[in-house]
Amino acid sequence: MEAPLKNKIAAVWGVLGVVLILSQACWRLGLESLHAFESSWSPAHWITFVLIVIFMAYSEGYRAFQQQFSPRVVSRARTLLIRCTGAQFIFAPLFCMGFFHATRKRKIITYLVTLGIILLIIGVRLMPHPWRGMVDIGVVIGLSWGMIAIIAYTHIAWKNPNWDYPPDLPEKM
Repeated sequence: MEAPLKNKIAAVWGVLGVVLILSQACWRLGLESLHAFESSWSPAHWITFVLIVIFMAYSEGYRAFQQQFSPRVVSRARTLLIRCTGAQFIFAPLFCMGFFHATRKRKIITYLVTLGIILLIIGVRLMPHPWRGMVDIGVVIGLSWGMIAIIAYTHIAWKNPNWDYPPDLPEKM
């Protein structure tokens, strides 16, 4: 059975909205990170930079985004193809990120991770350059990895009807 147009729009809006949120953060941080290169770097700076990039690519890009967040975003967007309320349609990106209509555990994790990100942003903003710029570059790499993973999983999930990743929906639909 073909999904109604409203549901298709909601699913696309959910995925696109999440990618737009991440790309906006990449753009802002990418511009801010350029300040890191305004001073000369010692070998210790370069070693730290490489370690930060590797750490952020692995922990944020691969572990957090590719293995958890991105497939869940796509899985929740797929559920919008089947059933979509008015709130889910309007706030599809937030629905796809798990801020509402999710299991209690998913909502707690989503809100705690968001709080943690906000606290990290505040902490990183207090760092002097080039250190702040190094971290910002690492975050941009992680966020970019996440966007690529979302786009790739969207392609895979919408082409493969057997694609399965838990959307962490509450038992009552």
